Amino acid sequence: MATTEAKRAFIPIRIAVLTVSDTRTLADDKSGQTLADRIADAGHILADRAIVTDDRERIREKVLAWSKDESVDVVITTGGTGFTGRDVTPEALEPIFEKRMDGFSEVFHRISFDKIGTSTIQSRATGGVVNATFVFVLPGSPGACRDAWDGILKAQLDYRHMPCNFVEIMPRLDEHLKRGASGPS
Repeated sequence: MATTEAKRAFIPIRIAVLTVSDTRTLADDKSGQTLADRIADAGHILADRAIVTDDRERIREKVLAWSKDESVDVVITTGGTGFTGRDVTPEALEPIFEKRMDGFSEVFHRISFDKIGTSTIQSRATGGVVNATFVFVLPGSPGACRDAWDGILKAQLDYRHMPCNFVEIMPRLDEHLKRGASGPS
């Protein structure tokens, strides 16, 4: 059973939030603000926050830049996961995932199903690792952002969460780069 280990110290991590939208600004970006508020309330650091249009190259460019920035541990995107012509966030990011996180999508849809029923199939929420940085791709609604944070990310981004969490494996995400071309040493 999942627990919070009181003997472990909380480790704040640095999280960047990217809103993908052709119409939002920082002033009216409710989904991005929902995530920023929850990040701060949990004791983490909002490393950066930005908005880009529904453009594959701009989305990929921003996430790649953050994934190479040592002041960013995790990237969360919101928006562009539906099925309309402008919804391209999964197409922008899944090709650059070094490792895909199928379980994130599955658990997100389970939580979402309990709240909105079969409408959850209209989201292509996904997650993966890019340059040893966790990347989570969420729908563009504040409710979906709350569900993902409250139901998954808050616990998995807390070092005290047991039996395991993402924070404790962050230092090992780039092990493949340290091994070199000859394989494990």
